Amino acid sequence: MHLSRRSLLSAAASVAAALATAPAAHAAPGAGKPWPAAGPITLIVPFGAGSDVDATARLIAEKLGARLRQSVVVDNVPASGGVLGVSKVARSHADGYTLLLGFDGPVSIAQLVNSSVRYDAERDLAPVGLTSVAPMVIVARPGLPVHNLNELISMARARPGALTYATPGVGTVLHLAMERLQERARIRLVHVPYRGVAQVTSEVMGGQVDLGILMTTGATPLVQQKKLEGVGVTSAQRIDVIPEVMSFAEAPDLKGFELEAWTGLFAPARTPEPVVSRLAAELAEVLKLPEVRKRLQDSGATPGSGTPATFAQFLKKEKASYTQIVKSANIQVE
Repeated sequence: MHLSRRSLLSAAASVAAALATAPAAHAAPGAGKPWPAAGPITLIVPFGAGSDVDATARLIAEKLGARLRQSVVVDNVPASGGVLGVSKVARSHADGYTLLLGFDGPVSIAQLVNSSVRYDAERDLAPVGLTSVAPMVIVARPGLPVHNLNELISMARARPGALTYATPGVGTVLHLAMERLQERARIRLVHVPYRGVAQVTSEVMGGQVDLGILMTTGATPLVQQKKLEGVGVTSAQRIDVIPEVMSFAEAPDLKGFELEAWTGLFAPARTPEPVVSRLAAELAEVLKLPEVRKRLQDSGATPGSGTPATFAQFLKKEKASYTQIVKSANIQVE
């Protein structure tokens, strides 16, 4: 089809006008205004609504928003064990308007156990601050004659491969904790992975599996109400909310054992340093609030602290520990 010069010029002018009036596809909200005044901040949570991670995120979002004088909106992106949510933040604009409330699994472990994970948290995320750490709790089904770690280890050694344990998935920090337990105690248990914490709880309570491992937030009410037997806590000391449950480090075979789950605040890599510093400073103040500390401590967690630099060091140390466990146990997501 032949177009006249006049037609081409007219079409070009129309396109130019449309482009001039259309909003920029990749511009930051309210471009030109200083951060964080340009618009709401999105806090991506790579876990479902109602989860422990979600509860922590909503608590942090409310208080952080008040300090920044800007809305912080929680966006749950739970697919693929949290990998989708972390990937979304890793690809986001580094403008301070998209943040991540991340946790150990998708941030530090996923790349070690799943070759399809394309992001590298050390390269693609900027650590802002550690928000909480919490131990995990091994629980036993009703009727299992195990009341503490020493009895569990004795039974497992007498019956290698006979006891089963449930986790919410292969390659989760809960799974890694159980693999380290087996290595240190020289025992063999059978792993039964499920798709979520709710299934783990119901299967252990129903007696379909012998043991389960849960976060303190999920295990504490079950142990307190005597619905499940608390066997051991993956920390160096006992915890106040269930003081009757022995710590792993108390068991002679597990001296020095400590492995805790964590959550933390991240921004995309290359986020301007002044923005990261401001976020870190405000987060530190949020974590000092009595209401925040009480809510975290009541769930068995310890409020985080430190700077972006100390959080980055923490992440390196934790990843080194995860790497050793993954290699030793040959853990891979199929």
